[in-house]
Amino acid sequence: MRSFGTLSFGHYGPLGGGQHLSAGDSMLQAIDLAQGMDDLGVNGISFRVHHFARQQAAPMPLLAAIAARTSRIEVGTGVIDMRYENPLMLAEEAASVDLISANRLALGVSRGSPETVVRGYEAFGYTGSDDPRGGDIAREHFDLFLRAIDGEGLAERDPHSPFGGGTGLQRIEPHSPGLRKRIWWGAGTTATAEWAGRIGVNLMSSTLLTEADGTPFDILQAQQLDAFRAAWREAGHAGEPRTSVSRSIFPIVTAEDEMYFGGSAGSDQIGVIDGMRSTFGKTYAAPPEKLIEQLQNDAAVMSADTLMLTIPSQLGVAFCIRIIESFAKYVAPSLGWKPNTEGPVEGYAI
Repeated sequence: MRSFGTLSFGHYGPLGGGQHLSAGDSMLQAIDLAQGMDDLGVNGISFRVHHFARQQAAPMPLLAAIAARTSRIEVGTGVIDMRYENPLMLAEEAASVDLISANRLALGVSRGSPETVVRGYEAFGYTGSDDPRGGDIAREHFDLFLRAIDGEGLAERDPHSPFGGGTGLQRIEPHSPGLRKRIWWGAGTTATAEWAGRIGVNLMSSTLLTEADGTPFDILQAQQLDAFRAAWREAGHAGEPRTSVSRSIFPIVTAEDEMYFGGSAGSDQIGVIDGMRSTFGKTYAAPPEKLIEQLQNDAAVMSADTLMLTIPSQLGVAFCIRIIESFAKYVAPSLGWKPNTEGPVEGYAI
């Protein structure tokens, strides 16, 4: 494990006891949290993206604000649902954030997770899919997005334009060279992981896989990472791609930690999500010395270069910072991590 960061679900709304977290509160707290994490030397902060829900839905303004207030930490998503995206607009926004952050964007995208609405992407204007989950729309959008960030000319220039005529195809602007190596695909299956390796993007693997054959979750996920790397090599891509896994991990250091998380630890679960039989990873909650032993025996955590901690954003900035600091101080060094003092982990070369 070379780096670790956080993955926030960004929930807002009623908290109970008459308390309420607004959308504005959630975003402003995320900025404060990122600044605190940057000071601690944590490597990255990412946000789940869900439409029609009380979570982050349009992450680019938030990522730009965080980038402007920090100096080293990666800013990213886990993941943007490509079914909802205008590929060229996303390419413009991604390049803008990458430039503002001095190449600190870690943009995770995929087909997206189960929604709170039925085929919500159609309300955004993206229709015509025969796939009940809209996977074909996601892949088409992603293909065009990659072409755009790679600088391919996509629109014929107007020789009579008053803003500077010319001929040939024009690329989108702004353009951020090397952005391709900061793009991640969120894969739920081995097949999609292999596809990501073939096309040459990094791999982001979550706390669930839409596969279930009785194999322990960490082994199943480690096999997915191996298949991804093998597909990468077979495709002839240069360098080594990056891989990340996410886990719910809570070091129990104080009595308050015990109160919140003392009964949270569990085991892998098998269930059905989005109509598919799936394996869900367990929650880790234990004193640091036990966490170290457990995580050293987690095959996927030890295989991936990046570990993302899912954090309870509704508990406030100070509480989350303390969880993250406890992990950074008492657990992460034993897994191979060193505080980030220079900037993002180097990605692959293309």
